Amino acid sequence: MSPKIEREKIANFGNLDLLAKQVVEGFITGLHKSPFHGFSVEFAEHRIYNKGESTKHIDWKLFGRTEKLFTKKYEEETNLRCQIVIDCSSSMLFPVGAQQTKLSFSVYAAASIIELLKRQRDAVGVSLFTDKIDLHTPTKSSIRHHRYLYSELEKHLIQFKKNEYKTTSTAQTLHDIAELSHQRSLIVIFSDFLENPDNIEDFFQALQHLKHNKHEVIVFHTIDKLREVDFELDNRPYNLVDMESGDAIKLQPNQFKEAYTTAIRAYFDSIANKCADYSIDFMPADINEGYDEVLLKYLLKRQKLH
Repeated sequence: MSPKIEREKIANFGNLDLLAKQVVEGFITGLHKSPFHGFSVEFAEHRIYNKGESTKHIDWKLFGRTEKLFTKKYEEETNLRCQIVIDCSSSMLFPVGAQQTKLSFSVYAAASIIELLKRQRDAVGVSLFTDKIDLHTPTKSSIRHHRYLYSELEKHLIQFKKNEYKTTSTAQTLHDIAELSHQRSLIVIFSDFLENPDNIEDFFQALQHLKHNKHEVIVFHTIDKLREVDFELDNRPYNLVDMESGDAIKLQPNQFKEAYTTAIRAYFDSIANKCADYSIDFMPADINEGYDEVLLKYLLKRQKLH
């Protein structure tokens, strides 16, 4: 599904639940036409019977058709617990005034992952943070819980658009989430990681805390690659404002482009390399692209965990 089509869907479907279903349906259709067509993204209503288990829940009708023993699965049985963590600091509202910001991309991607989790009857919770945790829900798999998550995501997306100069405290937030989340959860993080590079070691300690608590982690580095990494701006004077502090600087982009791109790429590469050292999946998520790569990365991770 093209980014243009997805942005049109975002404009046309105000309901986050409906949008997520549209994105996931398009994604699944694409999977069936790709080398990944073997993925099972629908919920399996049965699991293979293990010798020694109670025969109470064996599906004898299915046995009659397949001559294999399967037991019925019930909604309270959970395959996976997934905590979705979204950075809601002011820098995530970039590009200002655009139809698609880093925050809206993260929210729509999160909603789409929730839809996949719902289809597989996995449990999901959401954590939203700025300089503190603004929302943290437990992981559940009920329909009522899904509706609550969609409602909170929609509400916070509107709310944070109105706020100014919301800073980030990613390291402390991840320490807190490591303790608050059920052990052996899958933690999915959306953040631009635009913080003081001097605090990078604190961030890595927080990642170690997550791993120490037996969590698996996927980091989606949410970024506007064209502007924030490649620094592709018109060759004219700019007054650039730090969205988390309000500090401003006037500059001509071409005078600083080479130094800036070298430094920012080195910074992001250091995060990616350190994540690899900790066996943490790190994936750039360009907001100018669609959601397919995010959903595929999630499915690949889920497959590894089962």
